[in-house]
Amino acid sequence: MGQPSPAQKRTTHSRPDDQWWRSAVIYQVYVRSFADGDGDGTGDLAGVRARLPYLARLGVDALWFTPWYLSPLADGGYDVADYRTIDPAFGTLAEAEKLISEARELGIRTIVDIVPNHVSDRHPWFRAALEAGPGSPERELFHFRAGRGEHGELPPNDWPSEFAGNTWTRVPDGEWYLHLFAPEQPDLNWAHPAVRQEHEDILRFWFERGVAGVRIDSAALLAKDPELPDFVEGRDPHPFVDRDELHDIYRSWRRVADAYGGVFVGEVWLPDSERFARYLRPDELHTAFNFTFLSCPWDATRLRSAIDETLAEHAPVGAPATWVLCNHDVTRTVTRYGREDTGFAFATKAFGTPTDLALGTRRARAAALLSLALPGAVYVYQGEELGLPEADIPRERIQDPMHHRSGGRDPGRDGCRVPMPWQAGAPYAGFGSREEPWLPQPAGWDSYAADRQEADAASMLSLYQAALAIRRTRPGFGDGPLRWLPADPKVLSFTRTDGLICVVNLAEEPAELPGHTDVLLASGSLDETGRLPKDTAVWLRA
Repeated sequence: MGQPSPAQKRTTHSRPDDQWWRSAVIYQVYVRSFADGDGDGTGDLAGVRARLPYLARLGVDALWFTPWYLSPLADGGYDVADYRTIDPAFGTLAEAEKLISEARELGIRTIVDIVPNHVSDRHPWFRAALEAGPGSPERELFHFRAGRGEHGELPPNDWPSEFAGNTWTRVPDGEWYLHLFAPEQPDLNWAHPAVRQEHEDILRFWFERGVAGVRIDSAALLAKDPELPDFVEGRDPHPFVDRDELHDIYRSWRRVADAYGGVFVGEVWLPDSERFARYLRPDELHTAFNFTFLSCPWDATRLRSAIDETLAEHAPVGAPATWVLCNHDVTRTVTRYGREDTGFAFATKAFGTPTDLALGTRRARAAALLSLALPGAVYVYQGEELGLPEADIPRERIQDPMHHRSGGRDPGRDGCRVPMPWQAGAPYAGFGSREEPWLPQPAGWDSYAADRQEADAASMLSLYQAALAIRRTRPGFGDGPLRWLPADPKVLSFTRTDGLICVVNLAEEPAELPGHTDVLLASGSLDETGRLPKDTAVWLRA
């Protein structure tokens, strides 16, 4: 397939360029597992640059890079030691600047990942805090406290961890420091003005290097109750989740972004839709991830409810919804949809869950067309366009701290982070390594290879390419209204503008299609009478 020109790639309908983010298809790049340019077993920026033509052919509008900064990789790069330095395993700052520029020449913008809740325990600030000792100004940048008990031997409070295990670690001088995640990720004190100033400077640093946006990790966790009280389930306000002080932080960030024309997407896990929407007010974040849809089971009633709830919570603040099926933390879509429990929750992850991959693949194809037809922006995690399943990582090769901190009960997140297959028959499926990659690829991984799928009109990759080409060039997609059509309760049927109709059949029997003039694209073949089979989606033109 030929590579599209930037002009061809940017052909859209009724979408001002400064509003690109309201309807964008954004591809998540987990650099460590995308492509290995120097052959050392770890994905890198050289590998991404070499695959930019593939991403242009796929037809995405932007790339979101999970952290590529200097890091000991205690938590896959989410333990940042220096935000202004690219980790040597991935390349250099000059390479990052080239990548941002080369992608933009193809019409592809760049979004970087900022992790404001915590830094690495190797960060200069934290190392200085350890050396400075109790009561020092350096320790005020973090949450250091004396312990409880007769000799300070007990943690300062009983807050639960986002990972399994404790949230406090004691240092040799007797004080304890807070970490909502792993001990290698000390939480910053966001009540300190230096912390706020530093992060605003980091935003400017990357906007000045041409990035179009910033994804904010754990966006609802930054502010802490200064008293650090014990945790009480249901207490309002929560001592460390969704505190009101956060909104002033994000208003100041928004002023920085507006000066550069940049955009934000927040990782905001909140069950309260009204409080969720507060983050999307016009002077705060532009968008936030939609975890209601991501975690929803393959059930028509539940999916329709998730869609309605999502659109309703965004409407009052005029923000576009985002839709995502999977990311670097979540069980791969074809695996999840092939299980008895098709929803997602971290608490239910377990080894040895039976999976019907053929069923899961059929549903994942339908879900792709569903998500790409909904109003707003869509995020696609690398490998979803190849239909990659969750990989079973041998226990002795698992690196994810979620697995180790659970005592080995949780399989962790490495199964969705296995290096990408690019070339069938090549060593390590063409990932580029001279030696085994940092995570092992399962047997038969090259059956999913991109080169094989590009040559197969019936492949998952061909479906995504066709869907993104239609979405990019035809009116009716992206941000805008949605209207449900009369249908069986187990059939999702809705219309967008300009005569676009999407139908997804989750019923046992084939579904009759509404009146239409053309079939634009289907996730599977219609039956001999033109009806839509179970677990199949179709785009129609009225």
